[in-house]
Amino acid sequence: MRAPDCGRKKCAMTLDGDHSAQSIPGNGSKTGSEAHLRRVLTLPLVVLYGLGVTIGAGIYVLTAGTAARAGVHAPFAFVLAALVMAPSAGSFAELAGRFPVSAGEAAYVREGFRSNLLSLLVGLMVVVAGSVSAATVSVGSAGYIREFILLPNIVLIPTIVIAIGAVAAWGILESVTFAAILTLTEIGGLLLIIGGGFVSDPEILLRLPEVIPPFDDASAWIGVGSAGLLAFFAFIGFEDLVNVAEEVKRPERTMPRAIFLTLIVSTLAYMLVVSIGVLLVRPEELGASEAPLSLVFERTTGLSPTAITLIAIVATLNGAIINMIMASRVIYGLSRQGNLPAALGRVNRITRTPLIGTTLVVAIILLLAIAFPLDFLAETTSRITLSVFALVNLALLRLKFTGRASDPGQFTVPTWVPVAGFLSCLALLSSDLLS
Repeated sequence: MRAPDCGRKKCAMTLDGDHSAQSIPGNGSKTGSEAHLRRVLTLPLVVLYGLGVTIGAGIYVLTAGTAARAGVHAPFAFVLAALVMAPSAGSFAELAGRFPVSAGEAAYVREGFRSNLLSLLVGLMVVVAGSVSAATVSVGSAGYIREFILLPNIVLIPTIVIAIGAVAAWGILESVTFAAILTLTEIGGLLLIIGGGFVSDPEILLRLPEVIPPFDDASAWIGVGSAGLLAFFAFIGFEDLVNVAEEVKRPERTMPRAIFLTLIVSTLAYMLVVSIGVLLVRPEELGASEAPLSLVFERTTGLSPTAITLIAIVATLNGAIINMIMASRVIYGLSRQGNLPAALGRVNRITRTPLIGTTLVVAIILLLAIAFPLDFLAETTSRITLSVFALVNLALLRLKFTGRASDPGQFTVPTWVPVAGFLSCLALLSSDLLS
């Protein structure tokens, strides 16, 4: 079976999904004197990687924004976002097993549509989305840091971005292990908030129906739809996993499991934490806070919010680091596929990371974080990501209709899953236009 046209360089995969040491860098081998990525990441590290970017980027930064738009119904906006995300997660899980390569979304679209131009466009959209996402979280981190250090954003944000850039360039095992430690810390912070909420109001579970908008309240549903786009940003993270697939052990088995575990754990965490926030703190006050979870912790426990604020700083920095790693790997993958200059695909012999690509991503993030406000950055990320998801779902649908089956034993989803994923992405984008 012939390989698709990938320009001057060899493709990263063949059409039937087979992979060789020559075609996929990252299996620990070297071709000549060229350095490659290392396959060192296991399922626990990959799940913590996904949770780190998902939880850090979402719950610690966007609780205020969703509360300001949807009020007490903000938790339902997260339910809406999770429902939109679920079918796309299934599509990504199948495609990640078929084509475990860097710049995954671009590779999926190239395989589905047989178009290098569309593949490059999608890859660049993913880079922009990851960079905007990292900029969003960097701005959110600055808000928490200002609880301790009264410095302007023009000083704080460049310091944050450059510091996390150094961590991202350090090495994949080192940086992901570091991120995993930060992820465990931020999950601990969420457990403290949940525990504080139940201590403050033991019957809070009985109040959960209050977060469901009345079916005849159009304004409430418009607010939920508007907040849903922000809430969708909070779930962005599982798709980042596919862009480190070349550094994952047994990706055909590990990637689908990691994607679903990330989505399930994130959804449960968001529902509990946001419900506690809007039910125990006035949504207007929560929506105006630069450090929303610190406020929730203080109000529900009566304790100093210092510990939660420190954890929130860790969480937001973690989300920025992981987005930076992801964006640099997409640039690397696009270069290896022949769609970007070869220099961007070079791997440093010492760090075994794409240093030139990482430096480019740092520069983009710094510009975005300084120039734009948080809500604009988050919504822009969501719009770009929804568009990419829609194309990825269509790519899987085309693969299924053209009869290009996956290998025996690989994870697959029914045909209706990519259809539902495509339609749900269009629905959320449409609700954004109407709100």
